[in-house]
Amino acid sequence: MDAMTDDTKAGPDERLSYEQARAELASVVERLEAGGTSLEESLALWERGEALAVICQRWLDGARARIEAARQEPAS
Repeated sequence: MDAMTDDTKAGPDERLSYEQARAELASVVERLEAGGTSLEESLALWERGEALAVICQRWLDGARARIEAARQEPAS
C-alpha cells in the first residue's frame, strides 16, 4: 500500500488529497503575496507551503508511476 493512502501510518498532512493540498497551498501563496504578515508568520506560511508542495509532488509522482505502469502492461 502506498504511503499516501495508508492512514494508519500517515500523519494528518499525509491524508490530504492532492486537491486539498493544492487548494491550501494556493491559499498560503495568496497570503504571502498579499503581505501584511509578521516575519514569524511569513516564515510559518513559507514552511507550510513547502510541506504542501512536497505532498502535491508525491501525489503527482504516484500518478506518473501508475500511468507508466499501465502503459507498460501488454494489451489484451
